[in-house]
Amino acid sequence: MGELLKSARGGRGAAVFLVGEGGIGKSRLAASAADLGFAADMRLLRGRGSAMGPTAPFRSLTEALLSLARLDSPVDVDALGPYRAVLGRLIPDWGPPVTEHDGGSLIILAEAVLRLIGLAGRGNGCLVTLEDLHEADPETLAVVDYLIDNIARQPIVLLGTLRADQSPALEIVESAARRDAAVLIRLDRLDKPDVRRLAAACLGVGKHDVPQDAADLLWAGSAGNPFLVEEILGGMVDGGLLVAHEGRWQVRDTKRATAPHTFVRSVARRVELLDTHTRDLVSAAAVLGQRFPLAVLREVTDLSYRDLLSYLHTDRAAQLIASDDQAPGWYGFQHQLIVEAVLSLLAPADRARLSAQVADAVEAVYPGLPGEWCQVCASLRLNAGETAVAGRLFLEAGRRALNQGAADSAVALLDRAWEWLEDEDGTARADVLETLLYALAEAGQIDRGLSSVIALDQVGAGLDRQRRARLRTRLAWAAHAAGRFTDGIAQVDAARALLGPDASPADFAPIDIVDAYLAVDQPGQEQLRKAEVLARRAATVAETANLHVVACQAWQLLGALVRPRDPVEASACFEHSRAIAVQHELPIWEIHALARLGNDDAMRDGNLDRMRQARQKASSIGAVTARYHADASTSLQLILRGEFDAAEALIDEVLEATTRLGLREAVRYVLMMRIVLAGHRGRSQDLEHALADFRAREGDLVQHAPRVHGLSKAICALLEEDRPRAVAELSLALDFEAANPTIYAYAGRHGVQLLLRILSGAAGWAAYEEIVSDPASQFRWDRQFSTFGRAVLLGRSGQHAKATAAVAEAISVGEPYEMGRHLGLRLAGEAALADGWGTPVEWLRTAEEFFHKADIPAVAGACRALLRGAGARVAQRRSGAEEIPAALRVAGVTVREYEVMQLLVRRLGNREIAEQLHLSTRTVERHISSLLTKTGLPNRKALGELAATVDTSGAG
Repeated sequence: MGELLKSARGGRGAAVFLVGEGGIGKSRLAASAADLGFAADMRLLRGRGSAMGPTAPFRSLTEALLSLARLDSPVDVDALGPYRAVLGRLIPDWGPPVTEHDGGSLIILAEAVLRLIGLAGRGNGCLVTLEDLHEADPETLAVVDYLIDNIARQPIVLLGTLRADQSPALEIVESAARRDAAVLIRLDRLDKPDVRRLAAACLGVGKHDVPQDAADLLWAGSAGNPFLVEEILGGMVDGGLLVAHEGRWQVRDTKRATAPHTFVRSVARRVELLDTHTRDLVSAAAVLGQRFPLAVLREVTDLSYRDLLSYLHTDRAAQLIASDDQAPGWYGFQHQLIVEAVLSLLAPADRARLSAQVADAVEAVYPGLPGEWCQVCASLRLNAGETAVAGRLFLEAGRRALNQGAADSAVALLDRAWEWLEDEDGTARADVLETLLYALAEAGQIDRGLSSVIALDQVGAGLDRQRRARLRTRLAWAAHAAGRFTDGIAQVDAARALLGPDASPADFAPIDIVDAYLAVDQPGQEQLRKAEVLARRAATVAETANLHVVACQAWQLLGALVRPRDPVEASACFEHSRAIAVQHELPIWEIHALARLGNDDAMRDGNLDRMRQARQKASSIGAVTARYHADASTSLQLILRGEFDAAEALIDEVLEATTRLGLREAVRYVLMMRIVLAGHRGRSQDLEHALADFRAREGDLVQHAPRVHGLSKAICALLEEDRPRAVAELSLALDFEAANPTIYAYAGRHGVQLLLRILSGAAGWAAYEEIVSDPASQFRWDRQFSTFGRAVLLGRSGQHAKATAAVAEAISVGEPYEMGRHLGLRLAGEAALADGWGTPVEWLRTAEEFFHKADIPAVAGACRALLRGAGARVAQRRSGAEEIPAALRVAGVTVREYEVMQLLVRRLGNREIAEQLHLSTRTVERHISSLLTKTGLPNRKALGELAATVDTSGAG
């Protein structure tokens, strides 16, 4: 363990799990590890699985992380960025809880926990101990599973303890061990000699000073369980079974020791020695669980706090119960086995009676049963035989868990409610079913959710048609999220059938909006038109019926639908959605509207201010999903601006995070951005690789085909000076768009294609006016090319001064877009040379300079050829090529590739090379791959050796 802690302090984390039966010594070993961590000045975090009633979501994680807030030197939680607010689900002081309904997710929370404990471990490392994981809730286990897979590069040791009985926790740990992601240590029972040695250590004598009879009794009673050895040994001493006589230990009565009843009797003996009040206190406390608050015991016993403390602090009671130093006003049993032993001493009728009394006390002390008390009280009522009351409490606990985003726990609680309300009327079970279906959808159990509609028949008249329709609508949303279009449509149709033709518009509005979203995702010429009709109807009705979330959804979908044809109307839709969200305090929908408005600003005039504002707001409340969507949109604008390295770095960052978090929509978008980036760099091979990766991971490209051909392949063809191929790709883009209209812009019709048609003579003033009169032509990226096209038409018609002014205007419009602006100068410059207007030599020199520095040789070479044809002097462009050895130059190695190759001599890693050359790590990986291909070498080591020995005499 010491080596693992040392490695963690050096930044190499590990997950270790101690598995064994109760009392085997897991907690003691964990405490020893904590002592080592303390000695090494590591941060120590500790949490325990809930042993008080039913499991509570995130109980052990909250307990562990709360200790950070109590440290003398707390971590700088502001460094967590948006993840600080996400952690509000565990530590309320750090921000309002962000639930899955607010845009959060369990995976995002797990990432937040990973980042927090990583931050806590900076410097000396962090030891996180989570005990009794077999009692942990599904959400905690999901976070633990995530930590296991992502802890290797963090300064953290995760130490967990759990029982060897089959459980979800054990399945996770064994799976992690099989894939070498965690260390699993199984703790076996002591053998007979070890039991005697342990007893000797407890008694402070040598091994042979423990009577053999005593050792036999301990072995028989404990079966080698260390905790039971100690407890039985203590019971033997306290009960006079094992006594010291003349300096030696002797066994007096062997008949009183039988295993495993010995342990229970040892606890019973202690309880019997307690006075009546203390015994009643211990029994009531055991009914509550291993930990309990004094306030509830005071309500049960009607004793003052002073009296309570006087009873609990007696020597005999202190052997069973101790105060909880981490939670003032709370106490706990020394071990869960003591709780079980105390409960076994209660007759069933007494336990039922006491459970009812404790439940009454809990309800009196905690009105409304906040937090985990609802679950605790449900279990108490169940133990008291009040099954109907217990069922309703499990229902309420399930609702609360769902609202907190703990969907798996909600399902478990609602399943119990369904079970215990079996004999109640249909209305009660209908309440359970409605919430359960929501929980199943949120938990991703789509198959079970869809099949659960069979239970509608079981509740019969307990559900009216409107309510059943709402359930069907919710299932349709779930199917849409899972990409199951057929199931989604089936649920929409079922919901409409249930409502019938006479239902109110307010009943239909939620169905209409999910139907609209389903339509957008499907190919076909009429799908977007259908979606718009449904969305407009839902938006109108939702506002009058106070369905505020539906209204936000509808107006945002409308904005996305109308933007390709009317950006001004789209912005108005987004503004309206934002106003509704602000008015009705729906922050997530406000951020989504702001992000869409920021995207409008960027498309219209290149301004990124509101997009950045949306990102900052998302970060401030922990809306990580919204933040990554904003980052994905920003990556496209960076590509259009020609900031390729920055775009690549952002794409890589977002792709890694969203893949890990399971944000499929964002993953799909940034995969598409990799295709666009390759095209705008003029790298057709990279484009094809990115396209193949997209198809392999996301399948159908129908919705994105216009961008693939118009924004990626066409631009790439122009950068490779293949104008016929560019024209063909643009034609394909428009064919795809006509067959399957999409909500995405930049297919080329209003910009690049118009300019190319004008250059070829296929379009004149009439075609130009038709295109620029379309409201969708106002996106700034397209306007730079259409303005260059106007300049060509003016020059061709002899209006030279106006043509020159139009080029100046195009340069101004294209100011944010460095590559696009210079591409326009190259294309318009050729036309100006041919028609004799403007200053084409100046324009072509400017374009040649840019494309040479951007390492896009085809366009730079075309510019130089045009300049030579015009009689202009053209400077030699070698810029470092003379430094490349002849053998490598012949192989086609570029200047940048040679720079990378030289750094390999020093055996630098990709990240170090990227930092020195101001590149992204992905760009370095691509250069190394290209070098291996061009040189035929097997690996980077061989590249470094070649760079160190290659003959440079032929350079230059």
